[in-house]
Order: sequence, then C-alpha cells, then structure tokens
Amino acid sequence: LSDKRIIEVNRILWFLILNIIILTFRPSKTSKAYKEIWLTKFNKSPLRYYTEKLSYKVSKKLNNRKTVVDYAMRYGNPSIPEKIDSLQKLGCDKIIALPLYPQYASATTASVCDKIFETFMNLRWQPSLQIIPQYTDNILYINALVKSIKKKLNEIKWKPEIIIASYHGIPKRYFLSGDPYHCYCQKTTRLIKEKLKSNVPIVTTFQSRFGPEEWLKPYTDITLKELPAKNVKNVMLICPGFACDCIETLEEIKIRAKEDFFISGGLNFSYVPCLNDTDDHVTLVENLIKSA
Repeated sequence: LSDKRIIEVNRILWFLILNIIILTFRPSKTSKAYKEIWLTKFNKSPLRYYTEKLSYKVSKKLNNRKTVVDYAMRYGNPSIPEKIDSLQKLGCDKIIALPLYPQYASATTASVCDKIFETFMNLRWQPSLQIIPQYTDNILYINALVKSIKKKLNEIKWKPEIIIASYHGIPKRYFLSGDPYHCYCQKTTRLIKEKLKSNVPIVTTFQSRFGPEEWLKPYTDITLKELPAKNVKNVMLICPGFACDCIETLEEIKIRAKEDFFISGGLNFSYVPCLNDTDDHVTLVENLIKSA
C-alpha cells in the first residue's frame, strides 16, 4: 500500500493514513483471511505454491540448459532485486521478464516494470532486458480459460443462469486518467463469450475495492447480493485476471462472496479455479517466453 502505483494520493497524507489507521487494523484482518486458505500441508500460501509449481513445470518443459526459469514476487520474498542478482551471478546476460498479469494495469504490470527498472539502475553491468507485454487476447490464454469453464460445467449437476468474470478493480479515476485496464478486461470477457458459444450470459464485474472513492463498476460483491432478488440464483464465477489462486480469489470470492450470495437467497454457486499450474497454463507461459 506504500507503492505509488497502487495509491495515487498526496504522499504525506497517505503516509499518515497508512501508518496511523490502516496498519493498526488491517494486518490482523489479513492474517485471519490467510489462515482460511493456507495450505498447511506445504506451509505455503496458494499463490506461492502454485507459482513455484508453474515455474518448475515451465522450466522442465523448456528443457534448455541455457535457460533458467525462476519466479519472484512484486511484494515479499523472493523479491525481484534478489532474483535478478541471483540470475546475473549464474551468468545470465539476457533476462526476459513476464509479469503474470493478463490485463495491463498501471498498478500491476507497470509496478513490476518499475521495480525491475529500479533494480537495473543500480547495476554497473546490466544484462539485456525484455519484458513480455500483457496477453489479454492470446489465443492460448482464452482457450485455457474456456476449457476450465467447460471442465467445471461438466463437474456440476446444475446449469448456471449467469457466468461472472470477476477482475481485480482499480479506482475509476485511474481509468479516466488513461489506464487501459478496463478495456482489456472487457476484451477478455468478450473473447471468452465468443469461444465458449454458450447461451448462458457472461458479465464482467470488479472486485477487491479499497477506500471510499468510486472504483470500476459493477462491483462483484454487490452484483452477487443483488442477483437472487432478480431471480438469478445459480451462478458460476471465474477470475480471468489472476494467473494463480490467491487470497483475492479463494478467501474473497470462493469463501466470502459465496456466503454473501447464499445469504441473499442464492441456491448454487461454483467457482472456476485459476489456471494455476495446469498443462494449459504451462503451455501458455512457455509460448510467451519463446515468443521473446
């Protein structure tokens, strides 16, 4: 929350709000949420677990002794500077970075790029660098999403009346200032519709809003609460903007949003997992890397 790409407000004012108010209450709430989704068997968060497995499988599939595949976290460990340093020590003179955000947003892709560039600024001997752009309309990505929806449809014994594609939101102000994220999300949903060829309507919503200002609408949680009153009580939900399952998909959607939907009168709710370390996701990442 101290990242300028995430919160674009007066820095002095935000420093006071963050340190006096938010950090007083938020950590305990976040800790409780993580406990609900923590993978105790591996003692890891789902995000780290699936990212590690994805990285390993991509490395194995490339099967190239001259190519090192590794992962880093934008926040936390292993950090981007730490990984760039280790790659350089291994002798890597060409680095290809793949921000795992299908739809570009300043708060995600650009933030990753900022940290990579910042790290390079402190290197006396810089390797070459190439950053793979967002892959909103990549055919392998769209096919993988559609395949995951079809798989879930075959697993359930009821028919959804609506499919919700829920993306992480951003403040509406960012969009009006030129961030293309909203357009990319809508494009992904449209391509899913075209490929799925289903008579079940698919709508785009936005989740994870924070603070008092208006974010991109419609909001996922509000939509789910309102649907039963409109006699729509069977819902399937997918989060195309998340590469791997995490607290935003598992706790916020699969647990909390599902509960709110049922409390509001919903009958059936099904969550489609993220691509995680599936073969389709591994192939997608492999092809994105090879394209670079």
